[in-house]
Amino acid sequence: MTLPIAFQGRLRLPIVAAPMFLVSGPELVTACCKAGILGTFPALNQRTSEGYAEWLDLIQSALTPQDAPFGVNLIVHKTNPRLAADVKISSDKKIPLAITSLGAVKDVVQAIHDGGGLVFHDVTNMKHAEKAMEAGVDGLIPVCAGAGGHAGTLSPFALVTELRAAFPDTCIALSGVMSTGRHVATARMLGADLAYMGTRFIATNESRGQDDYKQMIENSDAADIVYTPKISGIPANFLIPSLLQNGLDPVTMEPKTDVDMGEELNAGKAWSTIWSAGQGVGSIHDTLPVKDLIDRLETEYRAALAEAKGF
Repeated sequence: MTLPIAFQGRLRLPIVAAPMFLVSGPELVTACCKAGILGTFPALNQRTSEGYAEWLDLIQSALTPQDAPFGVNLIVHKTNPRLAADVKISSDKKIPLAITSLGAVKDVVQAIHDGGGLVFHDVTNMKHAEKAMEAGVDGLIPVCAGAGGHAGTLSPFALVTELRAAFPDTCIALSGVMSTGRHVATARMLGADLAYMGTRFIATNESRGQDDYKQMIENSDAADIVYTPKISGIPANFLIPSLLQNGLDPVTMEPKTDVDMGEELNAGKAWSTIWSAGQGVGSIHDTLPVKDLIDRLETEYRAALAEAKGF
């Protein structure tokens, strides 16, 4: 197991509650950390850098050394107008973990390291992983087929195997259809250190997702997910019913060909009324408190490990 020393002994389960745009806030993060898993949120969920700093103060004041660590997603893209300010705040506030997306940059990694934090980076293929490792990241997040939000197309059986062979001493957090404790056990058996679970946490009491969003997740299955670049300019998985209720046909709608994080900050239809989810929605049938969800995930996880050991 290649879990960073800073995380060892602090996690009840090997799970990261993934950062979800407009969904993850301090309530979800602190509930996850207190329940024993790593809670995270996107810095851009706070509308200003000043507000982001306030959220960090709120989270850090609510957690104790006995709780699991937390992390923040930073969008490392040239169109993100807040990147420099948010990186400085993250370093100054000494966040335990930064999750970088859409760019692996040495200066960003170094700034987080200077504040004592670790950096994990989203990757969808080996080329991205190699660039991230060259930038000095501490962990890799293979975003595999079926993951919610921006996702890749490779099977976890292929990508995790290649990553583990190439980077045997690097922490790997597997993203893609992680919705149950059995999925978490499978991720560990594949060679991942952590399961990176997003969609399942939308349907929790502490999530900032709209009630209709949570209900749609409960009512959907894998066939209700479409993988398309037409919403944000980058291929991502979205709930087809949310497209339809916005008057969009996933087949005939006009493509979006550019990426603009400044536009994302304004939270228009994309993400706020057109809802993302992963293919694991078919395993989600209820909305419940985070603590109760973690209890269930642990029961499923331990049962799956025992079943595999007894085969």
